[in-house]
Formats: sequence, C-alpha cells, structure tokens
Amino acid sequence: MFNRLTRWLQAPPEAKASRVQSAIALYVAGRAVWTPRDYAALSREGFQKNAIVHRAVRLVSEAAAALPLVLKSEGREIAAHPLLALLSRPNAREGGQRFLESLYGHLMVSGNAYVEAVSLDGAPQELYALRPDRMRVVPDADGWPAAYEYAVGTQNVRFAIREDEALAPILHLTLFHPVDDHYGLSPMEAAATALDIHNAAGAWNKALLDNAARPSGALVVGGATLTDAQFDRLKGELEANYQGAGNAGRPLLLEGGIDWRPLSLSPKDMDFVEAKAAAAREIALAFGVPPLLLGLPGDSTHANYAEANRAFYRQTVIPLVKRTAESLSHWLAPAFGETLRLEPDLDAIEALADERESLWRRVTAAAFLSDDEKREAVGYGRAAAGKGRA
Repeated sequence: MFNRLTRWLQAPPEAKASRVQSAIALYVAGRAVWTPRDYAALSREGFQKNAIVHRAVRLVSEAAAALPLVLKSEGREIAAHPLLALLSRPNAREGGQRFLESLYGHLMVSGNAYVEAVSLDGAPQELYALRPDRMRVVPDADGWPAAYEYAVGTQNVRFAIREDEALAPILHLTLFHPVDDHYGLSPMEAAATALDIHNAAGAWNKALLDNAARPSGALVVGGATLTDAQFDRLKGELEANYQGAGNAGRPLLLEGGIDWRPLSLSPKDMDFVEAKAAAAREIALAFGVPPLLLGLPGDSTHANYAEANRAFYRQTVIPLVKRTAESLSHWLAPAFGETLRLEPDLDAIEALADERESLWRRVTAAAFLSDDEKREAVGYGRAAAGKGRA
C-alpha cells in the first residue's frame, strides 16, 4: 500500500485529452471533407459501408482464390508435393481458398498483403495471412527491409530478415506504388474521391427518406418581428408536423405575413443520379471490374455479360494470380531445395472455355505441326519426352 501511494505521488500530472480526438473529422462550411488515405478509414468507408467497393473486392478476391494453382518443376507438372499440401491447408483454422481470399482481399483494400511462415527444422509447416494495418516495415541503412514489426495492442512481434535463412519469415506482397519504396497503393485509395461522392450520395438519400418534408429554406416575415413565444411555437409546429418520413408531401401552412423561400438546389439541379452512377463506375474502374458485373446501369445482354466476364479474368484476375503465384513460389521453393514454379490453371476458367475451344480447333487444323508441337501449343509437354501431365 505504501509503495502504491509513493508511485502515485511521484507520477507526473496527467494531460487530459480525448482518446478519439484524432479520429474526429472537422466539417468546415464550404469545404469538402474527404476520407483519410489510411487502411482503417478506407476499410470502414469503403469495404464496410459501400456496396460497390464491397462487391468489387469480394468479386476479385473470390475469383482469384478459386483459380487453382499447378506446381511445375523443369516444365513438368507435379500432382503431389508438400508445397501443394501446404497451400491446400495453410493452417489449422483455414483452408487454402479462404487463406488466398484473405490474401487477395488485403491486397485490394490495402495494396499490401503479408504472409507469415511457421517453420520446423527449416521446412514451412503453416502459413498465416496477417493484417496489413498492424505491420510495419523496418528498413536498414541502405533502405532495404531489414525486419517487419507486427503490433497488436501493446505487444510487438519483430520478424528479422537474415540472409543465411532459406525461408524468410514474412512474405510482403504489394501493388505498384509510384512514390513509395516499401508499401503498395490500394485501388480504393485511387478511387477515394469517387468513394466519398458515392457515400455522400447514399447518405443524402437516407436523410431525404428520414426527413423528406423538412423545409430546406428560409421563413421570411414581412414587415413584422416574431416574439420569442411566436418563434418557439412556429419552430415546434414545423418539427412536429413537417419533419420526418411520415410527413412527406404534407403541404406547408403559413400564417399571414410569412413567406417561404427555398434555398437549396433540387436533386435534378445537382445532377444527383448521374453523379452517383459516374462515381460507381470510377470505383469499378479502379478495381478492374467491368461495371456490368456489379449490376451497374448499362447494356446487360448475355453476349455483353460473357465478354465482360472474359475481360475481367484476362485483365484483372489472371495477372493478379500470376504475380501472387510467382511470389509464393520464389519465397517457398528454396525451403524445399527444388526449382519449383506455381502457375494458375487457366483450363479451369469456365469464362475462357470459348477461347480454349477456338485455340484447339486452330491447332488441330494445322497440318504442318507435329503431335508434340500441337501439345506444346496448347500448354502440354511433349509426349515423347515424358513431359505430359503427371
């Protein structure tokens, strides 16, 4: 008890400050308020509150995670390998598809993704996708990453990078950022302005429904001055009889000498619907998702949908999976002492079935090609050299 009292007397005086002060946005009249460009704000205002961002992130991450990966060594596909078993069951809590979905989701929201490898005797046994907002890159004197620090509350875990280790403890995946040496650029950050416009339009719609008949203007009293009692009575009547969705469309009854003058623009004058649709299309453009796949207004014929789906895989999903598979194989292969390469199995994409059929038809009709050359043209090895599918 005496020790506690001594520490209390010797403690410096506390500086009173709000713990959430840094999270409060100041709304200044006449100025736009934009979402901060950080992971927590973008996740909250984008993925959690915006239907377009939420669907775009899920569409990309789920499509990329569902694309199977094949393992090859010296041009030959390997059907069974410890690396494939590790990717199919990275840890006790997650399956392979859920693990990859988290990985791609972090890339879409943050522009960064981190994977921790748990090794036993130098061999990776488990993989974990870590939250990007908790990770920090620690560079060395030359600017290269020397360690990674993962912070949860008051606890910090440091992952040092050692050149003598075959397997680095952390794999850092990034999207291209033109002005940052260590961290990637999120598609959501590039579309942050459109995201704020879309969210503001949704909030305006909600307020309009909740307060549909609330006057947006000024009551002008001609040639007279209201007493305090008259002012309070008029204000109370407006709030009780004309505010809220239940009073939508109710006519405004004014006494003699009082005139109503609207002050705000109508949604038509603000080009409200078109602005919201344009913002939604900009968000879809940043994520590389055709607007048609997100249900945005436009031509929705079956042929256009098939073309949009094919473009989505060709331009967004396949490049993302190829880059991720290349990084995973370069990171994990040295631990197995083999030359291994992970590649997406493009034959498993139903959206590209027509392209594959057209390719096979053209290759089959090419009489100047041998059977082995035809096999190589469609992605298979030479049968005579024993390089077919294992």
